Amino acid sequence: MNKHVLFTRPLWTPHAHHHYSHRYRLTITTVHFIASSSSMIHASAFTLQALMIPRPLARSRGSVSSDRTLGAAVKHLVDPPNEPSPGGLCSPRQLFDGSPLQSSAPWNRLLFQHSRNNRNREALSLFLEARRSGQPPDDFSLSCVLKACGCLRDRNLGRQLHGLGVKCGHGSGFGGVGTSLLDVYLKCDGVDDGVRVFDSMPERNVASWTSLPTGHSQKGLYDDALELFSWMQSEGIRPNPYTFATVLASAAAQGVLENGRQMHGQLIKFGYQGTVFVCNPLINMYSRCGLVQEARAVFNRMMNRDAVSWNTMVAGLVLNEYESEAVQEFRHMRAAGLKPTPSSFATMIKLCATLKQLAFARQLHCCVVKEGFELNANVITALMVVYSKCSEMDHAFELFSMLGARSVVSWTAMINGYMQNGHVSRAALLFSQMRSSKPNSSKSLLGIKEKDIVAWSAMLACYAQAGDSEGAVKLFTEMAKEGVGANEFTLSSAIDACASPTASADQGKQFHAISIKLKYENTLCVSTALVTMYARRGSIESAQGVFDRQSVRDQVSWNSMLMGYARHGYSKKALELFKDIESRGIEMDGITFIGVIIACTHTGLVEEGKKHFESMVHNHHIRPTVEHYACMVDLYSRAGKLEEAMSLIEEMPFPASATVWRTLLGACGLHRNVELGELAAEKLLSLEPSHSAAYVLLSNMYAAAGRWAERAKIRKLMDARKVKKEAGCSWIQIKNKVHSFLASDRTHPMSDKIYSKLEDITIRLKEKGYQPNTDYVLHDMEEEHKEVMLARHSERLAIAFGLIATPRGTPLQIVKNLRVCGDCHTVIKLISEIEQREIVIRDSSRFHHFSRGSCSCGDYW
Repeated sequence: MNKHVLFTRPLWTPHAHHHYSHRYRLTITTVHFIASSSSMIHASAFTLQALMIPRPLARSRGSVSSDRTLGAAVKHLVDPPNEPSPGGLCSPRQLFDGSPLQSSAPWNRLLFQHSRNNRNREALSLFLEARRSGQPPDDFSLSCVLKACGCLRDRNLGRQLHGLGVKCGHGSGFGGVGTSLLDVYLKCDGVDDGVRVFDSMPERNVASWTSLPTGHSQKGLYDDALELFSWMQSEGIRPNPYTFATVLASAAAQGVLENGRQMHGQLIKFGYQGTVFVCNPLINMYSRCGLVQEARAVFNRMMNRDAVSWNTMVAGLVLNEYESEAVQEFRHMRAAGLKPTPSSFATMIKLCATLKQLAFARQLHCCVVKEGFELNANVITALMVVYSKCSEMDHAFELFSMLGARSVVSWTAMINGYMQNGHVSRAALLFSQMRSSKPNSSKSLLGIKEKDIVAWSAMLACYAQAGDSEGAVKLFTEMAKEGVGANEFTLSSAIDACASPTASADQGKQFHAISIKLKYENTLCVSTALVTMYARRGSIESAQGVFDRQSVRDQVSWNSMLMGYARHGYSKKALELFKDIESRGIEMDGITFIGVIIACTHTGLVEEGKKHFESMVHNHHIRPTVEHYACMVDLYSRAGKLEEAMSLIEEMPFPASATVWRTLLGACGLHRNVELGELAAEKLLSLEPSHSAAYVLLSNMYAAAGRWAERAKIRKLMDARKVKKEAGCSWIQIKNKVHSFLASDRTHPMSDKIYSKLEDITIRLKEKGYQPNTDYVLHDMEEEHKEVMLARHSERLAIAFGLIATPRGTPLQIVKNLRVCGDCHTVIKLISEIEQREIVIRDSSRFHHFSRGSCSCGDYW
């Protein structure tokens, strides 16, 4: 088979010609979900690649050998054969298996039953079997399977079903297919795709109009949801109860009372005032706007109330500080025979924390256990807070230990509880554990009426995890204005945010100064955060200074320093530190070994890196993750041991990630192994068909090998698929302002001076014997044009600007989004010598420290 057939057309488009269909294969991913408290069921999520082809191209590891076998396997997996239905009657499957397959009616009847009964995976499996049996999809079957896809929140499969519908002549703008497709995209957070489907629909019913504001509301686009509601009415579409429920929720989220009142009047006009799921968001809207009496009036007029109605009313009373009324309403709910939900329990427990009602909280705790909600994260966190506020820290920690996935909120609640009760050392230990465990980000806490240090710290931690340094600084400033004093945990989160590559170079230093002023500099969490921040921001000497001053170190401290040395190319120091960790008997984890393997990678110590990897597995019993394997592939690849890298990939216990294939492909270009590079590119494109990396790396590999025709095909393919190449860009910060440069950029106000400085540097470089290495220009052009392109790379422009914008002798720090090319690396070494400057460049791979004509990487990167 022609190796390049993959690059002749997109992997899949709605207009793909049928003779490419043999390229599609079935991919089955095992998805585990809990069916009950005591059993685990395996289900299959499959891609539409299986739905389009009668036979797979070839057998691969873990694949099924034929479509008939596949159908049987999926059928057995989700629908055991000949399973009797209750009452001794035949199951729908048995009736179906005995019916003639002359039309699509039997398929569609069973498909409808699966869809109606929310048996979504069975519906998908049945649709697959119908396609294998040669049944063409019609509007009805596509609508049913799209509904199942939406319930499973599978956006990729939804896109492929969309394409199948177009290919088979069922336009997305007609009938139930359009509405079902719209529902899929909006449920899967694809608002833009949903809008495009909506715009293409010539006829829109109330269901499609309702789906659109619902999707916008779920994404937090409340203004858009309300505007769509107005537009819908102007088009003469009568809203249904579901429409009102959605837009009332949007009005409640924004506290827009005027719009909410208008909708209240309209739903009375349409006769929906007694509909439960319309009244519930109406109560919420009035409560959030502070109109408790209006909310109670709606609640009292309801003929039927569900648990949500009671919960909403209770939460509204608590929100507006009607504590005693909230407790009374909660008791009325119990008396009415309605079981409280986890949400209602959490609300009442939070109220107990506010009032410090330990006895009532204990009663609620017993009810929580009785109702089976003792593992609910929100309930447990609320109980932790009330026990902490009532100085019952042992009970609080028992609950904390029961949590499986711990969020920033739960960690912070536990840490703050120890702080409030005087257990500072335990709070510090717990904070260190939180940093190493990478807790889940919490949603915004700004619905909180009275923000204490816990809330501020939780939000700062979220900004830090998102790498939003600007947001963290603004929040910290706002906290100071509110008169809330920072503690060591707040400061450490703010410092963590300043470790982001986009952060200002001085922000971290400013927080360091604040920590010194508040006497928190030597606390474990702050000092460790400073080590990490300085290492990631390019100041490894400052990181080492903080590390050396630490009187107490935990595992995170050692790992931060080790990783810092490794990323900066100080591999000798990294390996010495690793030996120090070993000799002290400090516990190691997976991050420790990632650091030491990276250190070996950046100096070509293949055997030593391999030794540490094997020691991790056999001596320390740490299971390798995909990141460990990626580091090992990088270790082999940089050293030119591509066959060893490929062997390791084949031995991995799980499929190789895009990072692994990207690493191998880049090394194949460097070492001119075109055959293996094409294989890596094929694998990478199957994982990331819309990402530019595979195309660019493959194109560069062909260019380096002088295969310009193949390179041109790849570039043409990128254009056809509308894949945009990431432009090389470099940044330098001067006086708190970030200046960015593209290659051959002339948009900077000082461009004339920058290019004049570059010409001066080029003359002095050639006097030193420098000759441009045009092999790094991967374009088919004249040599003199190649030299000009090299001289205008973005990092050179940034350096030239730095040289003219700063006093002589000032170190320069540059950030580049791509890897520094070999010719630029040579030039920057010479510039550091002739200009007597230290230049630190952080590229996509690592840090380079240039000084006096040499680089910390030792020309191996």
